[in-house]
Amino acid sequence: MKPKDFDQFWAGIESDLNSVVPEPELKELPIRSKPQFTVYGLWLSSVKGYRIFAYYSVPKGEGPFPVIYHLPNYGSVVHIPPFEERCKYICVALCHRGQRLSDEPFAAAYPGLLTLGIEAAESYIYREIAGDCLSVMDFLKSREEVDGRRICLLGGELALWTAARRSEAAALHYTPALHYNSLKRASQTSNYPLEEFNDHLRGSASSRLSVEKTLSYFEPVHHAPQIKMPTMLVEDSVGFCDALFEAFAGPVDRVPFQHSSYRDGVRQANWIADKLDNGQPILPAHWC
Repeated sequence: MKPKDFDQFWAGIESDLNSVVPEPELKELPIRSKPQFTVYGLWLSSVKGYRIFAYYSVPKGEGPFPVIYHLPNYGSVVHIPPFEERCKYICVALCHRGQRLSDEPFAAAYPGLLTLGIEAAESYIYREIAGDCLSVMDFLKSREEVDGRRICLLGGELALWTAARRSEAAALHYTPALHYNSLKRASQTSNYPLEEFNDHLRGSASSRLSVEKTLSYFEPVHHAPQIKMPTMLVEDSVGFCDALFEAFAGPVDRVPFQHSSYRDGVRQANWIADKLDNGQPILPAHWC
């Protein structure tokens, strides 16, 4: 059930973010740069003044350029976006607090991060991580080389939450991950990282109601009605996303996850290129 104070909760994250001076710092990373693009390390302050890092790659030539904003998956290391993307788009890959390169003073534990502070929504680590995602989006909107009308958000729930709070993005490529129907899905598996929810509840059974309430603020079904931009929804199995699909306010292309880097990658690249510039993507040579 959607909490009555859902909007107030997310407005609180915005308020915390607005109270921080971001103080962005860009430093070229020569080892990552090529004749086609320049890659920078980006540092900026997020919620509670925490300094986060992101890779920021800008194509050579005259902008402004469309953007692919990669929101991180669950894990300690974030990789730089693909070479081919960097040739055509501004590419951003965030390392949220706790991940490598954003792990001072807080280094996340894997497993462990998924339930850190989950007893209450205000203390849940993903409240601050959501702020990290929004802070990078705000940085993008401030840059002259960025075409703010052509930003694609790419990832799991971090991308979806950002799309719900930053409606000016052009497109959302979303693969449901850890916060969609979390406890029900966790009850049907013993695989990590969803098993982290089961581990937590076994260790503190009395907290189930508080965990359910916390997760309700992050449930994608409650965010989808705020998303009007074109969305590609990648689902793992038939019927997996029925409720979520119906909740989106904007147009949704609903497609199956094909478990193929080539097939999923070509479909993703073509969809993003269509939404950002009505063009053709630059694909790896062995994919063409």
